[in-house]
Amino acid sequence: MSGTAVVAIALTGLMVLSACAKDSAGDTTGSTGATGAACEFATPPDPPATSTTSAADGDEAGREEVDGSALKIGLAYDIGGRGDASFNDLAAAGFDRAIEDMGVREENTREVSAAPNEDESVKQGRLRQLAREGFNPIVGVGFAYTEALKVVAPEFPDVRFGLVDSAVEGAANVTPLVFAEQEGAFLAGVVAAYQSKKCHVGFVGGVDIPLIRKFEAGYAQGARTAAPKVVVEKKYITPATDFSGFQDPAKGLETAKGLIDKGADVLYPAAGASGIGVFSAVKQAGVLAIGCDADQYHQPALADSRDVIVASSLKRVDVAVYDFFRAAARNDLASLPKVFDLKVNGIGYATSGGRIDARLQGILEGFKAQIIEGRIKVADTP
Repeated sequence: MSGTAVVAIALTGLMVLSACAKDSAGDTTGSTGATGAACEFATPPDPPATSTTSAADGDEAGREEVDGSALKIGLAYDIGGRGDASFNDLAAAGFDRAIEDMGVREENTREVSAAPNEDESVKQGRLRQLAREGFNPIVGVGFAYTEALKVVAPEFPDVRFGLVDSAVEGAANVTPLVFAEQEGAFLAGVVAAYQSKKCHVGFVGGVDIPLIRKFEAGYAQGARTAAPKVVVEKKYITPATDFSGFQDPAKGLETAKGLIDKGADVLYPAAGASGIGVFSAVKQAGVLAIGCDADQYHQPALADSRDVIVASSLKRVDVAVYDFFRAAARNDLASLPKVFDLKVNGIGYATSGGRIDARLQGILEGFKAQIIEGRIKVADTP
């Protein structure tokens, strides 16, 4: 989850990291910056001579066809499962594409989902059952499967596991599929600063865990790089011990209202299905939002509120899942990138909705190029 999950792939214009105020342990709310009206912007970078933005569905020209008809592939979702309009849906999109492109037979596919705050033994049993039934390769969607794979992977050394957002040290049959989320969040922060009428923006985290703090960090850094005096509010729906924050739209709505009441007029949720409630609150208040993980402007679950979504940061979980199954079919897992970042199009941004003009598009491309070139280092902790 946390991640956050769906195919719209990492909402065009998000993730990167920020410079936030120092928080005491356990603090889940706060703000940084100085109040003001419209932002005063720092001098933005020039756009690159050629665009650094790739097509949302990737450029597959020239890639050889891969036959996966003999494979049995499994996908274990994080909490929320298929239909969360975010993180899990992206994984589902990559899964579906792999099935179609590689000719995997329907009877040789299996999808299973996690439940909130379930015991580790349940996760282990879920993965163990897939392996025993002959599914190979198998992807665990989310760091929540880390501890389970520490136990299950050694029991099935010939099964190839992919693990989104985490790694299992010493497990040769577990391939980490990790992302530079902070880079997309940085671009989301830039968009937020330029779209804010009050120079006051907000971040809603689903669960207060290191993975989601990467989004917070990038978002704040991007906003403050664009507009040094911008106010950045932040609040987490639940603490680290309660993962219901990723699938509680009602709490997402309540949390968003709190930030809006404080003056934030552009919100960025990294909250999985709880983001649906955030967008509802934004719609009711007449302010704006930025999508996360997928191009959320196009998500069916957000059809009633999509007009408030000005851009999305994209975390290409769909790309990582698809590439993992494809590499497994080719017996070439070593070819996968160590980190899915802006440079390999594992992170990106989307501007669906028509609110991002050519000037801001150029600014985003300029910042993106500087991150890829290493001229901007995006923090991964607030």
